[in-house]
Amino acid sequence: MKNILILGAHGRIARIVEHRLLAETDTHLTLVLRHAGRLTMTDAKRETIVEGDASDPALLATLMPQQDLVYANLAGNMTLLAKTITTAMLKFHVADLVWITGSGLYHETPEPFGSWVEQVVGHASKEDTRQAARIIEGSPLHYTIIRAAYMTDDPKIDYELTQKGETFKGTLVSRASIADLVMKILAQPQRYARQSLGIAQPGTDDSLPQIKIMEKNR
Repeated sequence: MKNILILGAHGRIARIVEHRLLAETDTHLTLVLRHAGRLTMTDAKRETIVEGDASDPALLATLMPQQDLVYANLAGNMTLLAKTITTAMLKFHVADLVWITGSGLYHETPEPFGSWVEQVVGHASKEDTRQAARIIEGSPLHYTIIRAAYMTDDPKIDYELTQKGETFKGTLVSRASIADLVMKILAQPQRYARQSLGIAQPGTDDSLPQIKIMEKNR
């Protein structure tokens, strides 16, 4: 049985992944979130819920030794999180990391979408995510970074991938699609090791006007 540590387990993508892992695999899940009361245990035999901060080295030291793979679905001080998580993984010899972030990590997103994302997220926040990615990519971990377009709750699974160094395609992607990619990586981490993958729904290159309306109505 594989043991997977999910950091940021209350996130919407993480919840989809959790439910699919329980339904489709025999994996044991350790679910870490700041406020444990927000999460309802689905299977007591295969889930452990832990309240805590993923940037806490002491917490990770108690959890990491039992894990085979780490899936991070986090927000906040991403540089600190990347440093803490990679350090703990290396200390306890856990090699595989899946890391969710947004498009524009390498200024690879075409205009006008690229500038819009930078403005909405904030330049300082984007620089924080870029520094976090540099920490991960500079480590010897078998990481997979997922760079997602603007996320929606559409249940449809429909996506295409771009590699680091390629121009990002698309502007929209469903959380169900991101979760589907995460599931594939968790099943075959070596296939996706040391890759940074852009993900978006095909045919959405010109969807920025729609996205602006969605963002306004959030």
